[in-house]
Amino acid sequence: MGLGPGLHLRASQSLVMSQQLQAAIKLLQLTNLEVEAAIADELAKNPLLEMGSEGDVVVREDVEYGDAPADPKGADELGGRGDEALDSDWREAAGETDAGYEIGAAQDDGFDFDRLASCETGLCEHLMGQLHGAGRVAEAIVHELEETGWLTTPLKDIAAALEVSIKEVEAGLRQVQALDPAGVGARNLAECLALQAKAADRYDPAMARLIANLDLLSRGQTAALKRICGVDDEDLADMIRELRAYDPKPGCRFAAEPQTAAEPDVLVRQTRTGFVVELNPATLPRVLVNRRYHQELKTASAGDRKSRAWLSEQYQSASWLVRALDQRARTIVKVASAIVTAQEGFFRDGVRALRPLTMAKVAEAVEMHESTVSRVAAAKSLLCDHGLFELRSFFSSGVAAEDGEGASADAVKAAIQRLVAAETEVLSDDQLVDLLKEQGMVLARRTVAKYREAVGIGSSVQRRRQRAIQGKAA
Repeated sequence: MGLGPGLHLRASQSLVMSQQLQAAIKLLQLTNLEVEAAIADELAKNPLLEMGSEGDVVVREDVEYGDAPADPKGADELGGRGDEALDSDWREAAGETDAGYEIGAAQDDGFDFDRLASCETGLCEHLMGQLHGAGRVAEAIVHELEETGWLTTPLKDIAAALEVSIKEVEAGLRQVQALDPAGVGARNLAECLALQAKAADRYDPAMARLIANLDLLSRGQTAALKRICGVDDEDLADMIRELRAYDPKPGCRFAAEPQTAAEPDVLVRQTRTGFVVELNPATLPRVLVNRRYHQELKTASAGDRKSRAWLSEQYQSASWLVRALDQRARTIVKVASAIVTAQEGFFRDGVRALRPLTMAKVAEAVEMHESTVSRVAAAKSLLCDHGLFELRSFFSSGVAAEDGEGASADAVKAAIQRLVAAETEVLSDDQLVDLLKEQGMVLARRTVAKYREAVGIGSSVQRRRQRAIQGKAA
C-alpha cells in the first residue's frame, strides 16, 4: 500500500445564516416599541428611509368561530410587499440556529393572571387592612417589619416601648404571623419557611427537622438529612422542592414599583362571526423607502462609481428592512390568530375556559418552526375584552379532565379562586379536590394545594385563623 498526497472531493450540507437573516430573527423577538427604537437608529443612518403616515400599514386577520387560522396573505394588507424567500429562510433557520435560546421555558404553569392587578399599597397597608384594629401590639409589630416582611426588632424592645409584657408581644406576633402573605413576621429564615409550611399544611415532623437543619441542606449533606428526617431519597427530594417554592422574603412582593402604562402589540376584537386579530397601529412601526429621493441621488451620482455603490448598498438595506418588517408583522398576526383559534373559549368566556396549549401545536398549525413561535411570544402582549395578557400566558400545561380535553393550569387556579371566594365554611384541600372533580377537573390533593398557593390563597388552617381575627374585630 503506497503512501502519498492525494486530492479528494467531499460534499456536505450546512446552514449558514446571513447577517440579514440574523437581523430578521432578532426583529421577530422585539416588541413593537423596541422595533420602533431600532428603526429610529436606521433612519439616522440611511437617508433613503422615512417614516410612513398613519394609513400606510394595516395588518389584520379575521378568525371565524370554529375555523382554523386563515392564510394571512389573503386577509392582510401591507402595501402588497411580500418576501417568500425570507419567510422560507426564517422558518428553516429558526430551529437550527441560536442554540442557546430556550424554547417554551415559561410553559410549566402558565402565567399568573393575578399579577395583572398590581399592588398599589405597601406591605404595612396590606397587613393593617387584615388586622382591622385587632390590637395595638400587633399593629406596632407590623410597623416594625422590614421591607422583606421579617421582624428584626427584639421582642423585649417592643414590649418596653409599649409598656406591655413579653407574652403580650408574643401573642401580637402570632397574630401578625397568621396574616397574608405566609411567612411575614418571621425573625429568621427557618421561621419564615416554617410559617409557610404551616400555612400550606405541610409542617409535619420530617419537614420540621429539615427546616431545623438548613445548614446541612446548604452543604448538600443529603445522607445526614435523610437519617435525621427519617425519609427516603424521593421524600427528601420532594421536601426540598417544597422549600425552594417558598418565598424567603415574602414582603418584597409589596414593594412599590413605578407603574408604566403597557402598550399591547396585538389587538383582538370580537365580532358576530368571530374575532379580528391585528397589530396595534399605535405602536406598529411604519417605515418606507423614499424611491423618489433614491432616483434623485442616483441621477446626481451618475459619474461617481463609489457614490453609486454606496447608494446601491443603502437602497438594498432599506428595501430589506421594509420587507423584514412586513414579514415580521405577518408572522406575529399569523401566530396570534392561531392562539385565538386554539383558545377561543378564553376569548369568549375568560380564564376559566383556558385549555392546555403548547408552542409545538401552534407551530404545526401555522407551519412554522416551534422556535419561531417562541420568538413571536417573547415579551409581547395582547389586548382583548378580558384585559391585557402576555402572549406566553396562553401556553399552559394541562391537568386531567373527565371530558378528555384537559384544563389549563390557569383555569384550575381560577376555579380554586372562585370556590374559595364563595365558601361559607372553610374548604379543605380534599374538599376542593371533590368540587373540582364535579367541574370535570381531576387533580390530586397535592396539586390542588400547589395551585392554591400559586394564587396566594392560604391553607384551610390559615383561612380559619383569618376569619377568627376578623370576627373578633367585628
